[in-house]
Amino acid sequence: MKRDYLVISRGQWDASASKDHIEAAISQFYDWLHTCIANGQMKMGSRLTTEGAVASKGGVVTDGPFGEGKEVVGGYWFIVAESLREAAELAAKNPCAQFGLTFEVRPLEAERCSAFDLTNETPPSN
Repeated sequence: MKRDYLVISRGQWDASASKDHIEAAISQFYDWLHTCIANGQMKMGSRLTTEGAVASKGGVVTDGPFGEGKEVVGGYWFIVAESLREAAELAAKNPCAQFGLTFEVRPLEAERCSAFDLTNETPPSN
């Protein structure tokens, strides 16, 4: 059964790559993305701006994001696949990977969150 996977684009362009080569990879990415969407393998996502904010406990809002350069999130999209492995293999074909970007692939969880389930938000047990 197919399910959706979130793909998070991370990183920055290789400083040694020319802007022309990077621009060509970006064009190839959009061609590849639209072909994968037409084939039912992907769904559209979006680039992210450089500005942001962080909301936390007590309603505190601060400027952000605060990731180091290598952890910067540039955008996201979705892959539709039978398995995490299949989704990751498709993400690895992204033409922009050759110029420094990496792609984190995560299955989307359809279930409602519960404090009684082991999730990403569950603190480690001591």
